[in-house]
Amino acid sequence: MSTAPMDPARILLVEDDDRLAALVAEALRKAGYAVDCCGDGTEGEARLRAEPYDVVLLDGHLPGKDGFDVLRDVRREFKGRIVMLTARDDDIDQVLGLEGGADDYITKPVAPRVLLARLKALLRRDAAPAATAEAAGGEPADEMNFGPVQIRPTARELRVNGEAVELTTAEYELLLFLARRAGQVVSREDIMQGLRGLEFDGLDRAIDARVSRLRRKLGDDAHAPERIKTVRGQGYLFVP
Repeated sequence: MSTAPMDPARILLVEDDDRLAALVAEALRKAGYAVDCCGDGTEGEARLRAEPYDVVLLDGHLPGKDGFDVLRDVRREFKGRIVMLTARDDDIDQVLGLEGGADDYITKPVAPRVLLARLKALLRRDAAPAATAEAAGGEPADEMNFGPVQIRPTARELRVNGEAVELTTAEYELLLFLARRAGQVVSREDIMQGLRGLEFDGLDRAIDARVSRLRRKLGDDAHAPERIKTVRGQGYLFVP
């Protein structure tokens, strides 16, 4: 049975390892997705600018143009999801990808079951706009105010001191998830399950990196945050 939606999502796989690219593309196509492949960062960026892909699977290190440079240069314009493919034990690659605005990362060698689960979680949220509000515990409010921080869920907009702040989709979803639980400590397990439909394995750094980026965009002190606090051993607290 296909795991893809009725109208197949379009996926661009940018990977210079031909054998790995062939294996990943085959798994995706068997699941019902429409897949294009290329092995060069420059070509990958050109395709992303020219064609409406839903997801790009982007290797971090590519010929032509480095994958992290592609991520940086297309992130603001590309409206789909960006998933970085990183070395299994390379924390630096994972942090670079997440700090650069990637929605997720998957370690290589890629396990098809994990890849498909991650894609399903990403695309399920995109296909159902109400899913974020449901995961966050209720219907969208017109406006949420926390001092200088204003969140407008219906417009998917964040303002700080009256100025619009640009967020990636993943950053916005995490912000709304935490804001709807203002005053409560939320565990990484709850965040992973609520936003990605996956169990937290204790090693995934995506949530921590995304919180770090949110703090900067909210004007929160990285060393002594006042808006999104870390509660050691428990998770995060969004202060109302």
